[in-house]
Amino acid sequence: MLNDCSSGSSVTLIAMKNAFPYCVFVMFAMLLVVTSGSMKAQNPSPSTPVSPQANPNDVDSIEHLIAALYDTISGPVGPRNWDRFRSLFDPAARLIPSHRDPSGKIGANSLTVDQYAERAKAVFDKEGFYESSLANRAEVWDHIAHVWSTYESRHVKGEKPFARGINSFQLLYDGSRWWVVTVYWEGEDSGHPLPEKYLGK
Repeated sequence: MLNDCSSGSSVTLIAMKNAFPYCVFVMFAMLLVVTSGSMKAQNPSPSTPVSPQANPNDVDSIEHLIAALYDTISGPVGPRNWDRFRSLFDPAARLIPSHRDPSGKIGANSLTVDQYAERAKAVFDKEGFYESSLANRAEVWDHIAHVWSTYESRHVKGEKPFARGINSFQLLYDGSRWWVVTVYWEGEDSGHPLPEKYLGK
């Protein structure tokens, strides 16, 4: 009997030794889960911005949406209605100006709606700015649309444009209204004039 008890104790001891690494692993895994949850609670992910309520007449058609966008950034020196501007855009929308540096290298910058507004405000506080479409070409299928819009920019209404270019608008229809998802544009320069086919002639 003694031998049996001694043998049983040895088996139990061996089993406990073999189980120890597993127990440590389980406890470590549980600690990671708890720590991760705690870190997430302390550092919540940034919330998605919410667009202001739009004027229904601004977003009920593609034509009205594009016209409203040009209208919101146009005006004399001074502030713009940035809430109206933001209301036209999907919360995750991007505005992407492209550029060509003196060496000919081409690049683009991706801006959020708020980043664009901050940059534009600095300009509009110093000078008037009016932008309008010279010609628009739209392609639509189901809930997506693309508008290829030739624009002209002026400092004063009626004067000769100081800039022209193409605004490429990507739009989304959610079943009740249109949203601007992306505005991607390029300005005309002497080496790259706008083709006649984009001038509405």
